[in-house]
Amino acid sequence: MKIKSIESFILSDTLKKSFYFSQWEYSERRICIVKITTVSGHVGWGEGYGPADVIKSGIELMSSYLINENPLQIETLWNIMYRRTLDFARRGVLVSAMSAIDVALWDLKGKILNLPVHVLLGGKKRDFIEAYATGMYFTNSEKLSDVLPKEAKRYCEMGFTAMKMKVGLGIQEDIENIKMVREAIGPKVNLMIDANHAYNLREAIQLAKKAEPYNIYWFEEPISPEYYDQYSELRTKTSIPIAAGECEYLRFGFHKLLDSKSVDIIQPDICGTGGLTEAKRIAVLSSVYGIEVIPHTWGTGIAISAATHFISNLDDVPGRLKPPCCYIELDRTENALRDELTISDIEVKNGKIKVSDKPGLGFEINEQALKKYRLK
Repeated sequence: MKIKSIESFILSDTLKKSFYFSQWEYSERRICIVKITTVSGHVGWGEGYGPADVIKSGIELMSSYLINENPLQIETLWNIMYRRTLDFARRGVLVSAMSAIDVALWDLKGKILNLPVHVLLGGKKRDFIEAYATGMYFTNSEKLSDVLPKEAKRYCEMGFTAMKMKVGLGIQEDIENIKMVREAIGPKVNLMIDANHAYNLREAIQLAKKAEPYNIYWFEEPISPEYYDQYSELRTKTSIPIAAGECEYLRFGFHKLLDSKSVDIIQPDICGTGGLTEAKRIAVLSSVYGIEVIPHTWGTGIAISAATHFISNLDDVPGRLKPPCCYIELDRTENALRDELTISDIEVKNGKIKVSDKPGLGFEINEQALKKYRLK
């Protein structure tokens, strides 16, 4: 069994209506995916989180190390990629390129062995995963007071019992938006807020204090991911759990985040932090610290499928008769790549996703969509 080829594709779709968050505006969906084919004809697919053009270059760099290698030896191949890029890629976008390849290798291994990835990871510990809707971004074309409550209510009508909204426009405006959304969804729906590291420590403390009466389930990326000590201090100044980690890379970065007591919840992005191989290690590390793992998920059905298998395998922390809720993030903003690229049995019903038992990651690629959105 040998790897015959590794191909990468950039997919792009211009949005009908742009939206933005605390950092910049989205007017396009662009992502890099990877296809690994063996000499026997088996195929696996992966996806990288981050700037697609750079990820594609990283995949092309690392592909040369893996051709003719045995695709079943995933940890060995992961270590080859890691060692060959360690001197210049300990963090950032080349780790995302490695992640894309690693995810594809897990999908490929499952298809070769005719087993779902959750079995390869060690076993499925839950059949259903609670989904939370990510949305309520900002728009220049409509008043937020008109659109945010309507959007939040729509998620409730779709069966979601948890949702995440964006903050980062300014403390007073954020609080007004939080208040509107909470009033729209009522007291029983879990509400998370995400600043995308828009604030300094003083501002984050102020916002957290003002947001506490609205029963916030977690406050995500309140400040820059560089300031571990500030995260740690913020945790002592608010009753709202603090979540972060989508900007961390490899178990070494998460060790720093955990050891500094910076967060209550870690959010590794499987397609950015080192793939399923490294996410599994990060989950074990987090269990040592007793910290919850809820992956950041953004992209196509490839990333969503990888997250479902990973989350289904997570240990309950803590273990108890009635297990704690395990969440998966479902971005609800406009994304034709997410909606059309993959064909799978993933379906959201009453706010829950059933974990697929199909081989690999449990999806097939829609070749028509691949052709439609591929950049030449």
